[in-house]
Amino acid sequence: MTHYMTSVTAAFMLLAAPALAAPPVAEVQAGRYRVDPAHTQIIFSVLHMGFTHYSGMFSGISGTLQLDPAHPSAARLTVSVPIGSLQTTSDRLTGELKDADWFDAGRYPDATFPSTSVVPAGVNGAAITGNLTLHGVTRPVVLQARYVGAGVNPLDRAYTVGFEATATLRRSDFGVTAYMPMLGDTVTLTIAGAFEKRD
Repeated sequence: MTHYMTSVTAAFMLLAAPALAAPPVAEVQAGRYRVDPAHTQIIFSVLHMGFTHYSGMFSGISGTLQLDPAHPSAARLTVSVPIGSLQTTSDRLTGELKDADWFDAGRYPDATFPSTSVVPAGVNGAAITGNLTLHGVTRPVVLQARYVGAGVNPLDRAYTVGFEATATLRRSDFGVTAYMPMLGDTVTLTIAGAFEKRD
């Protein structure tokens, strides 16, 4: 059994090795990419009654990325987030957050973010400014993004590039004010984004 597990582990590591050796961002393939929804997540966190930072997650995200490492400021990103995908560790809270007092998913089923500018920051980073439309309100938001890695995914053979990003916003700016000030106004977003090359 031990020999079998060792063989399986070794085989997996051999398959995964090419994806783990991330090239410099300057060597990433230029082209049009599409969000890989199975490996893209948005985590949100808000202060809960001054005790803890409570988190939830959005999934099922779609969008495109136009990328040319030789011209990083020309990159363009568009993202759409289905509000109905929201999940927390409480089934009751998950349902409440989709109701009219909060995100009102029935009336505003998607949040969207088209970028308006990309400013490189250091070797692997960029500040991505865009217009976030959430709960029927549009405001500028800046994502602080960092390149993680790129290569051929050994499972589906798709050339994939990955980034992580953070942002902060005030939910009151988007008309989501339920239970303030018991629940914080400042929301922190932590994003894991995977993009598969399409051309």
